[in-house]
Amino acid sequence: MLAAESKVATKALLGSPSANSTRSWKQLVEPVEPFLHAVTEQLLRQAHEFDPQIVPYAKYALKGGGKHLRPMLVAFAARSLGKTTDAHVTAAVVIEMVHLATLVHDDVIDEAEIRRGRPTLAVNWGNKIAVLFGDCLFAHALKLAAGFPAPEVCRAVAAATDTVCAGEILQTQHRRKFQASRRDYFRIIEMKTGELFTLSCDWAALLSRATAEQRAALQQFGSAFGAAYQVYDDCVDLFGSETEAGKSLGTDLANGKLTWPVLLAWERASAADRAELEELVQNWQPPALPRVNELLAKYETLGPTLEVIHHYLERARLALGILPESGGRTGLLGLADYLAQQTDTLTV
Repeated sequence: MLAAESKVATKALLGSPSANSTRSWKQLVEPVEPFLHAVTEQLLRQAHEFDPQIVPYAKYALKGGGKHLRPMLVAFAARSLGKTTDAHVTAAVVIEMVHLATLVHDDVIDEAEIRRGRPTLAVNWGNKIAVLFGDCLFAHALKLAAGFPAPEVCRAVAAATDTVCAGEILQTQHRRKFQASRRDYFRIIEMKTGELFTLSCDWAALLSRATAEQRAALQQFGSAFGAAYQVYDDCVDLFGSETEAGKSLGTDLANGKLTWPVLLAWERASAADRAELEELVQNWQPPALPRVNELLAKYETLGPTLEVIHHYLERARLALGILPESGGRTGLLGLADYLAQQTDTLTV
């Protein structure tokens, strides 16, 4: 349901298309590895805070791997203004738990069987348990957030969760509806994906006692970077390889999710091709993917879509202009540059 970082995105953005990019990613992550380790350790400890009969589900969900991109944003944003603290670690844990809850629900909605190379929680224990446990994760994250002395923190987490859920509801309403999806696509990705990225940067700024200007800059970075990340993720599902994606391609179409390349092709298509595209999506079968890709190529959708990603990334970089030179600022810029690099590897 609420998957900001989808099954595609983790392997696609953070994967290893070449030895050189792997080294670049390792160099980027290295300064915040101790922080990420602390987040992982605290997440695992949280598993034992649930009712004893629920602990097995919690352990399974919280040991699910992933690259903790949102905690990375917390760490780099904090370092851009000073240093990380235990409070930043807890903030990252809260955000990651909200994110994991969205993944659990996402797998139920999409009837997904595999998440990060393992059977989903829904496959192991059924949809009812998965939905209820996702709710438990949301509630536990809010309980942790309520432990901060400033009520603004808990309100921010609750508001972000509400926005993410609202974005997913809109996307669900728009499934297989080309006109509605075309109108609201960018709004939805900023709600679904950009919101938790924004929260990661904003919460770090708040805990680091940022000025209003600095906080606004980090919010802008998180929002723009998150939107770029989601558009990239959407492209990988169409233009990437199954090895890169870690799953079958065309999953978004199989679930009726209309992403920007498909919407752009529909907008540009002749009446006959538009009707065919609508028919393929309405009655989706996996063998239809090559034909969809032919239509995407015919109407030259990849180039303009990559330009959208680069536009968002440039907005993200420009937002950081007011921040002082620091390792954290360099890290945030490095994330934008790495996503730009991965974007340019996509081809029809």
